[in-house]
Amino acid sequence: MYVSHLSLLDFRSYEAVDVELEPGPNAFVGRNGQGKTNLVEAIAYIATLGSHRVANDTPLIRAGAQRAIVRTRVVRGNRASTIELEIAAGKANRARVNRGQPGRARDVLGILRTVLFAPEDLALVKGDPEGRRRFLDQLVVQLRPRAAGLLQDYERVVRQRSALLKSLRQVRGAGRTPDLSTLEVWDAKAAQLGGQILAMRHALVAALRPEVAAAYEQVSDANGHAEIEYRSTVPADAGQAPPSALDLEKGMLEVLAEARPQEVERGVSLVGPHRDDLVLTLAGLPAKGYASHGESWSFALALRLASYRLLGGGAVGQHGDGASAVPDAPGAEDAFWDPDHGTDADPVLILDDVFAELDVRRRERLAELVAPARQVLVTAAVPADVPPILLGARFEVTPGLVRRAD
Repeated sequence: MYVSHLSLLDFRSYEAVDVELEPGPNAFVGRNGQGKTNLVEAIAYIATLGSHRVANDTPLIRAGAQRAIVRTRVVRGNRASTIELEIAAGKANRARVNRGQPGRARDVLGILRTVLFAPEDLALVKGDPEGRRRFLDQLVVQLRPRAAGLLQDYERVVRQRSALLKSLRQVRGAGRTPDLSTLEVWDAKAAQLGGQILAMRHALVAALRPEVAAAYEQVSDANGHAEIEYRSTVPADAGQAPPSALDLEKGMLEVLAEARPQEVERGVSLVGPHRDDLVLTLAGLPAKGYASHGESWSFALALRLASYRLLGGGAVGQHGDGASAVPDAPGAEDAFWDPDHGTDADPVLILDDVFAELDVRRRERLAELVAPARQVLVTAAVPADVPPILLGARFEVTPGLVRRAD
């Protein structure tokens, strides 16, 4: 899989730009602030419908414009697909595939798969749980595109349930007895959706665990063993791996019942996938707070390399047989199975200003690991930041312009 063409209209700093890309390494070189990251951000957005830089879509639209258009041509085997995504201010985003009728943005999920390395990845190790939850969910969506709707539905239920909890808190604060019957309805909805999300996350972490350990050994000389564990507000049977969606739904209902007094008192939803964390440990110690800067970088790189392997990458960070090991959420096979997964689907690797952040040893090791990928997109401030093994198509980036330089 590779991207052969990128076209942007009113996206970030670009009024209009068209770029023809090639398989193998492609390097975007230009001084900081010229728009290099905007190019690869657009490609990654097609794959995940999310940005690694901002939490909402508004900054993606060029100042003064009402919408942004991202078009890509994705080549997969002998088939090419054209994807057009419209990012609208204050409206639902729309998508079009192969000049078909406009549809929901999430209908394009699964056509393109990407794995993006960026300086922001350090927050996966050192930052708050929200970033690690987003990491898991974006990977789940690439593996099981239909999960995007499930995640959106759960977020909506949590917002409405939290609003209800706040109103119940106010009723209690006024000295009246709150009516909890409506809350029970929202508990059932939250548990039904949350159980499915939890099952997928548990399955994903189980599949990631050996890949992360192997990848960490590849990018670091340290002897410490890298481990990941899913820590949830909903207990799971340690003897069942991974736990089923139905069991997790039942468990979430039980925990919600126990937490109800505290939730009503505080007016906040305290139980569910939105409160969980991916715990990272190195040599038995929490990576957050104990790992050095270099070790934290190695852990972040290991998470991305492991993601590449699960998304079907057969050449980078080789471990196991090269096939995706992520099972579907038990009890939800029909809803989340992607029948095209693993069919000439090596993800596009994106390295956004990463090499400038790494020491020489890690830079060389990472370059060697990613060089065999079907397509690698690299951004760098100067040509010297691009390792020789990744020299291929090179583009000079200046404000609003992208020019082939090699």
